[in-house]
Amino acid sequence: MAIENFNNLAAFVAVAQARSFTRAAAQLGISQSALSQTMKGLEARLGMRLLTRSTRSVFPTEAGERLLSTLAPRFEEIEQEIGALSALRDKPAGTVRITAGEHPAISILQPALKRILPAYPDIHVEIIVDYGLVDIVAQGFDAGVRLGEQVAKDMIAVRIGPDMRMAVVGTPDYFESHERPTSPQDLTGHNCINIRLPTYGGVYVWEFEQGDRELRVRVEGQLVVNNAVVRMASVLDGLGLAYMPEDQVIDHLDSGRLIRVLDDWCPPFSGYHLYYPSRRHASPAFGVALEALRYRS
Repeated sequence: MAIENFNNLAAFVAVAQARSFTRAAAQLGISQSALSQTMKGLEARLGMRLLTRSTRSVFPTEAGERLLSTLAPRFEEIEQEIGALSALRDKPAGTVRITAGEHPAISILQPALKRILPAYPDIHVEIIVDYGLVDIVAQGFDAGVRLGEQVAKDMIAVRIGPDMRMAVVGTPDYFESHERPTSPQDLTGHNCINIRLPTYGGVYVWEFEQGDRELRVRVEGQLVVNNAVVRMASVLDGLGLAYMPEDQVIDHLDSGRLIRVLDDWCPPFSGYHLYYPSRRHASPAFGVALEALRYRS
């Protein structure tokens, strides 16, 4: 005979084990009369008596003993599994997939992984480096990383890095044979190392700002790359000027291997943000990653 739910069976186990309607009712958090009616309903549906009632106690019948021996271990297993699920909640596990450009992957995500992975051995992180504006929902990513100005309005964005600045740099040897530019327009006379990004649909146009003036300069040069490592190696080899994130070149500027120009045309701008589609259904593993990445000034 079909049984709509297992509540009445769980109630039977409680009564049979407690040998008392009073104690079982207190354990289940229901009234004694309601529990008694539940037992009567179960016996009626099964067509047999499960409990023998006396003035002082309650005993399972032969059928009740058989049912109790079958049900009690099953309910104990269920309780153990629920406890195991709670442990998973307290000990985050799972895979987090993030897409990001090369620069934030190296400068922000990698340092965070050094903190997350050793502390949470059951969390796995997959980082896909991609310069395109990936549809994270369609591609099955938990989150993506973009500059604040690039995040779509329908996404939740969490700041994960400080404000950024760009820097136009070249080697001392390069500037021995080329006059230093004093305005962005002067770059048209220089050998510039271009970068091709799918984010911008082609060769990236160098962007400058000074006060209320904003300039976009389409520079020319012998070399076009799509990789930050190759771009860095090329500018250090003296092949031309490069337009780089400041944090990538600061050590070379301090050591004198590179020289910075047009500093007053490169103000700070909003840095990287982690973006994702919804606060709902976020896994505990993703929550750990989010908190580790969240920028705190």
